[in-house]
Amino acid sequence: MTTINHSRRKWLSLGGVVLGAAALPNSVLAVVSTPKPRLLRLRNINTGETFSSEFPNTGFSSVTLQKLNWFMRDWHINKAHRIDPNLFRKLYQIQGGLGLRNTEIQILSGYRSLATNNSLRRRSRGVASNSYHTRGQAVDFRIADVPLKRVKAVAENLNNGGVGYYPRSNFIHVDTGPVRTWRG
Repeated sequence: MTTINHSRRKWLSLGGVVLGAAALPNSVLAVVSTPKPRLLRLRNINTGETFSSEFPNTGFSSVTLQKLNWFMRDWHINKAHRIDPNLFRKLYQIQGGLGLRNTEIQILSGYRSLATNNSLRRRSRGVASNSYHTRGQAVDFRIADVPLKRVKAVAENLNNGGVGYYPRSNFIHVDTGPVRTWRG
């Protein structure tokens, strides 16, 4: 009984080392792979208002969507409309495709009432008569310090909805309609 089996003890020690090493990468991996909050930060350049919220995988709550509807309102007449939640998902995907996590997206135009849209059409030939803005399915935006061509390329690579490129006016249009592209 007093005889010590050194060979068995070495194997048990080696097994403990292997087991510990196998557990270590998992704990390190768990810390590294803990998902960081998905953030969406918006600034309406017409009203000066900002919006910032975590973007959950399940989508925004109804309260948050109501706030976003107001944020994206027709600021000319202060009229809100239901905005397609997929539009916010698309903005988040564009942000991610650019390798940005928490950048501010500058909103130039979200929802537009028919009256506002028709008024803009009289002043500019680039405004569609049946614009997706009037349905709450479009947004015109830019991201400071990111080349517009790069934003356009990422938006087009999503291959979902429309992408309009307006380099002279310095913005990108995206919508949740059919896949198509154009230059304004």
